[in-house]
Amino acid sequence: MRRVLVALLPLVLVAPVVFAATAGTRPPNILFILTDDQRWDALGLAGHRHLKTPNIDRLGREGVYFKNAFCTTSLCSPSRASLLSGLYAHAHGVTDNFTEYPATLPSFPRVLQAAGYDTAYFGKWHMGENNDEPRPGFNWFVTHKGQGKYFDTEFNFHGRKREVVKGYYTTAVTDMAVEWLQRPRGDQPWLLMIGHKAPHSFYFPEPKYARTYDQVRIPYPETAFMLDDKPAWIRERLYTWHGIYGPLFEWRKQFPDDSPAAVKDFEAMTRAYWGTILSVDDSVGRLYDLLRQRGELDRTLIVYLSDNGILNGEHGMVDKRTAHEPSIRIVQVVRFPGLTPPSAPKVIEQQVLTVDVAPSLLELAGAPALPRTHGRSWKTLVQQGDPAWRKSWLYHYNYEKQFPYTPNVRAVRTETWKYSRAPHGDGGPDRHRAELYNIEFDPEERHNLIDRPKYAGVVREMQAELARVMREVGLTPETDRMPLDAGIKQELPDQKIR
Repeated sequence: MRRVLVALLPLVLVAPVVFAATAGTRPPNILFILTDDQRWDALGLAGHRHLKTPNIDRLGREGVYFKNAFCTTSLCSPSRASLLSGLYAHAHGVTDNFTEYPATLPSFPRVLQAAGYDTAYFGKWHMGENNDEPRPGFNWFVTHKGQGKYFDTEFNFHGRKREVVKGYYTTAVTDMAVEWLQRPRGDQPWLLMIGHKAPHSFYFPEPKYARTYDQVRIPYPETAFMLDDKPAWIRERLYTWHGIYGPLFEWRKQFPDDSPAAVKDFEAMTRAYWGTILSVDDSVGRLYDLLRQRGELDRTLIVYLSDNGILNGEHGMVDKRTAHEPSIRIVQVVRFPGLTPPSAPKVIEQQVLTVDVAPSLLELAGAPALPRTHGRSWKTLVQQGDPAWRKSWLYHYNYEKQFPYTPNVRAVRTETWKYSRAPHGDGGPDRHRAELYNIEFDPEERHNLIDRPKYAGVVREMQAELARVMREVGLTPETDRMPLDAGIKQELPDQKIR
């Protein structure tokens, strides 16, 4: 790997250094590690009974663990674009998995690059399905087309050479990152972003972890079959690509000593999912140790997060997109002594969002803010608390014609309640078009309260709050014109939020 990468490095990598940090201080390095479809609870720090992630957990113990972190759209490309821009999907325009990040749209890597950071990206980019060429904001860029493969992926090295890198994906991108980090750059700060494929389906662990959880019994979640009070489109999903009886459960073992036959096995699939995360944890450990050896650990801001969650059987689903908790909750830990000393680790209970990441990193780097964002920096929240921090927020997903199993979703989540609707309308012949959950007492969303007279007042309040948080990000019944979803076959009422 070293010969490939070094031989292709550009001769001129960076603009003149114009750091915006406080005079006399050096801006922090930033190591940004992004996983794909990692659930909020697929982490030792979150109390997982079986999955051990000591290296990721260490970041949280020595830094900040954001216990209630969420994505604003639970879909790979829109969520990644929100991380870069601080904007909701309707504003940055990446509303599906086939759209490029707009070339003219600002991003936090572009701001840091202009401020003199040496910037690099390695791994899954996934904004522009068939484009593996370099993107703006990075001095060095290595990616691939589409999802990539767990073994032997073909990478495009900064638009100069394509080459199949033999071996396991997680190890390959970590090797590239390690080599890049060891390049001489003096006292120049750097931004290194790593986009892991893991733990995205189909799940294939590294061979050394393929059997780790073979003895663990994994029952279906209780809500897998509690669908009577759910919207009709959720029940109709069961036998689709995104349902528990669909093809995602045909998990195929690929190791030499296994049968090549596909098996519909919930336990095998879940064990494999966990196994892929073990390699990511190893990667975090390698990078942590390297930074410590180089004397850069405590001047590096390490951010570890997932782009979105995933439903693993809950509500009969094996996908994301919906506004249910396993879909929208993500992993987020941050280690940086300049944010909070290792001797005083913090757990943040307030709700933080993917759109908060860009403004937070730029403030911590002392760099100029993006021209506009829907998010806000959590620096003050972490360091001294913020009484004005958000109490509610909008979840936003647009129907995709390629995956017609999920309708448009607009939801509002507070610290106690969640109200979700599938526009266009809340009632009519299909009375279960909307969902209402008391998350404080029913975090697993077992009981949809939408039709219970006792909660009619809560429904009205949450509808009004949904309208408010939509307006807050520039969405009104007039501007929020969504494609009609094929999953709803009835006369559509007007789109006013009632």
